[in-house]
Amino acid sequence: MLKETSPFPGSGGPPGDGAGIRILGVDPGIGATGFGVIEIAPRGSILYLGSGVFRPRPQQPFPRRIQHIFHGLCQQIKIFTPNLIAVERPFLAKNVKSAMLLGQARGVAILAAAEAGVEVQEFSPLEVKQAVVGYGRAAKEQVQVMIRVLLHPPLKLTADAADALAVALCLAHSLSWQTSLNALERKRFFPKAPGPVRAKNLVLRGSR
Repeated sequence: MLKETSPFPGSGGPPGDGAGIRILGVDPGIGATGFGVIEIAPRGSILYLGSGVFRPRPQQPFPRRIQHIFHGLCQQIKIFTPNLIAVERPFLAKNVKSAMLLGQARGVAILAAAEAGVEVQEFSPLEVKQAVVGYGRAAKEQVQVMIRVLLHPPLKLTADAADALAVALCLAHSLSWQTSLNALERKRFFPKAPGPVRAKNLVLRGSR
């Protein structure tokens, strides 16, 4: 069931021909990969469509775990048919092994998008928190609170799914900014046409 929210703070009308823009957000991870789907309605409001988490069994071989995440994302892309996919870019971790695992999970998400022919945009955790909470160093709990305020998702929303929805909202926020920039550029390069010139302002000189 669709749940409509008030317009995302600072958002204008979404670009396009008036149809909604559907975004799939992905929070990649080998142990748990969250996903969340939203839609920007023609009037700029945000619809919550669905969310969930893929949790491969820890005892599975690594290739099987990657395959589980890939197939799961491909299935959700087929179900929701998003126009855009937003993926959180792995942060710089001190643990090299953890960073490599996150990078591989990110690669799986990008591959799933590429297989479906859907454009991908990536955002850092700082960008996501800045867009959703307004503060790049916000705690995960603050992000979850804002997701509930903005989207009113089911009560049993996991932290990974909330993070994925936050990534999707970050892309929605960037689209609104892009719309505003495009409007400014149009005004800049195509200024308002001057009104008709009145005859009294003209001075006609006869030829000698």
